[in-house]
Amino acid sequence: MKATVTVSLKAAVLDPQGKAIAAALRDLGLDLVESARVGKVIELQLSEGADVESVRRQVETAADQLLANPVMEDWRVEIEA
Repeated sequence: MKATVTVSLKAAVLDPQGKAIAAALRDLGLDLVESARVGKVIELQLSEGADVESVRRQVETAADQLLANPVMEDWRVEIEA
């Protein structure tokens, strides 16, 4: 079983790295790029046979308490059985 946690900055938080990436992409000729936001993806390989809802609760707790800063970041969890 695999869990994927995607962490991204909240919309109200400035993202200078994203601004730099968007500008660099436009400099490369990708004129369609209006903006970019930088985040992170954490992939967790989990033991097989576990209850999916139990796994979801545990991974959501980990995301909220360790993997993301809830003051500045949003997160979402996807579970693949």
